[in-house]
Amino acid sequence: MTNLAKPDIVAVEEVQDDTGDNDDATVTANQTLTKLTDAIVAAGGPRYDWREIDPVNDQDGGEPGGNIRVVFLFNPARVSFVGRGSPSVNRSTTGTSVVKSHGDPALTLSPGRIDPTNPVWTTSRKPLAAEFSFRGRTVFAIANHFNSKGGDQSADGRFQFPAQSSAVQRAGQAQVVHDFVERILGIDRKADVVVLDDLNDYQFSPAVTALRTGTADGSGTSILSDLIATLPANQRYTYVFNGVSQVLDHILVSSGVGGVQYQVVHINAEYADQVSDHDPQVVRVKP
Repeated sequence: MTNLAKPDIVAVEEVQDDTGDNDDATVTANQTLTKLTDAIVAAGGPRYDWREIDPVNDQDGGEPGGNIRVVFLFNPARVSFVGRGSPSVNRSTTGTSVVKSHGDPALTLSPGRIDPTNPVWTTSRKPLAAEFSFRGRTVFAIANHFNSKGGDQSADGRFQFPAQSSAVQRAGQAQVVHDFVERILGIDRKADVVVLDDLNDYQFSPAVTALRTGTADGSGTSILSDLIATLPANQRYTYVFNGVSQVLDHILVSSGVGGVQYQVVHINAEYADQVSDHDPQVVRVKP
C-alpha cells in the first residue's frame, strides 16, 4: 500500500517511565520518546512530535515503577495537533469531555484521558483521546491498552471453553470508550473517529462487540467497524501465543471515515527475532 510505511499519526501503547525511582510528580517518558523519535529519523523516517499524559505513579498496571502509558506520535509536517484545555489541569486524573463547539464536536482536553477515575481502569492504562487536523478536517483518535489477559486459562488448554477472568474488566472498559465515541457521533454522525491499539481481546469477544455496539451480545447498533474483519481469514492475527494465532490489536473507524486502506504488518508475531510480541497495524484514511 502506498505511503503506509511512514504514517502521519502513530499510537504507541506501551511506553515506560524513564525517571528511575518515582514519586507522583515524576513519571515522565521524555527520554524514551526522544530516543525513539531520534531513531526513526536515523532510519529515514519523519521527525515525529508526541503527546501523552503521565500517569499517577503505579496506578496504570504493568511493572512496578514502569508506569506504562499510551502515546501519540505525529508528523507535524503533515498533520496538526489540536491542543485544548488549560495546561494547569491535572490530566492524569481529570477526564476529557465531549462538547459542542460552533455546531461541531470538540474535546474539552486534547490530549485527554477518558474517565480516568472510573473503577474499570483500576491498575490499567487509561485511553488517550486527541484531536488532529488534516486539510481542514478534524480527526478524533483514541488510543487504548485494555486490561491484559493475565490469569485467564489458555485458549488451547485443558479447559474448554477457557475461563477468562479478565474479560469482565475489558468489557467495562470497552463500554466506557463506546459511550465516549457515541457522544461525539451524537453531535456529528459523520465525525471522523479512529479507535485503535491493543484491546487485549479477540474480534468476536464481548469486549470488542461492546466497543462496536454498546452491547456485549451485539444486539445494539454498530457505530464502529473493526477493520481486522476486512482482511482475508489467514491474515487476521496480530499475536501468536503458544502457537495459536490471535487478534489482540484492532483499529476501528466510524462510518464517516473514508478511503480506508488497512493492513497488519506481520514482522514480529511469527518470528523469533522480535522488536515486539505484537505486529503493528497500519491504516490510511481520507477524512
